[in-house]
Amino acid sequence: MKESYFKRVHAQTPTRMWINNVSRSQADLAIAAGATGCTQNPAYTWKMMQDPEERPYVMEKLAEILKDEPDDTQALVKLQRTLVEGIAQKFMPMYEASHGQCGYVSIQGDPFDETEESIVKYAKYNTANLPNMTAKIPVVPGGIKAIKKLAPERVPINTTEIMTIRQALDIADIYAGVCAKIDNPAPIYYSVITGIYDQYLAKYVQDKGIDVSPDAVWQAGLAVAKKTYAAVKERSSQIRFIGGGARGLHHFTEMVGADCVVTINWKGTADQLIEQDPPVVQRFAMPIPQSVIDELTEKVDEFRRAYYVHGITEEEYEDYGPVVLFRSSFEDAWKNALAEVKAQRAAQ
Repeated sequence: MKESYFKRVHAQTPTRMWINNVSRSQADLAIAAGATGCTQNPAYTWKMMQDPEERPYVMEKLAEILKDEPDDTQALVKLQRTLVEGIAQKFMPMYEASHGQCGYVSIQGDPFDETEESIVKYAKYNTANLPNMTAKIPVVPGGIKAIKKLAPERVPINTTEIMTIRQALDIADIYAGVCAKIDNPAPIYYSVITGIYDQYLAKYVQDKGIDVSPDAVWQAGLAVAKKTYAAVKERSSQIRFIGGGARGLHHFTEMVGADCVVTINWKGTADQLIEQDPPVVQRFAMPIPQSVIDELTEKVDEFRRAYYVHGITEEEYEDYGPVVLFRSSFEDAWKNALAEVKAQRAAQ
């Protein structure tokens, strides 16, 4: 009997599927389909608050938290951890059976406060109860400082908001400088958010009226991801690549063949790939044509900033367009969830 798509990918390639921002029932479906991990982000709680199936459960947990927590922001932080821990419990058997190689679930702190102090505080809080919880940390100045502090303490880390090769190389250097000096370091992942990068670049090109081939723009995020993957491999074989922010099926299928995980939503991506059941083709090793790189480099300054090591400085990471786009979606959702917390408190 023919295996399902993701199980064939896992059998034939080193590529693995992680599931993103899932409800409890979707987590069960994803695990059955072959998911080996999960990413949740600061939009997760708001998404679950709007989910007809999950909302009663979420409100029940929130009511319990509000009894003892007078601060609305801290109530939201506690609710997020409670909800994500529920998903992490579903992945614990996988984590235990693989001796900590699979079954990780990511969680991120308050997106409005990306200072070192805030990131360290919430990373420790969010990962305190379960060994398969990973702290999702943005690669911006405050996050980089926090990673240097948390890595020696063996906190599992998923570095995120990576849109440029330089951000990823910063993490490779941290691993080489910090984790190489300790025994049994916790895993560190670096997430290149290819889909969001492509979404940003397509709009940027349109808004600026740049005359560039749509085929070249379609490959821009993949070009950054492939170059980043190769560069990081040269510096460190220990940190693990994640392809993230999928906005199309190709953000998974074009990654197949890489020694990586690709995180995708269940609805609209994972379920569609299962239904379409495409052939497993290892496309990642196929190079991006030099003509594409040349056209993007010549015409699109935002591509140059991502693709070349010296195209951007650390001080510019936080305000780089694709990073702002990604973070703003978290901020909007966090703000909405916080308003719901306030409303539920007022209704008590």
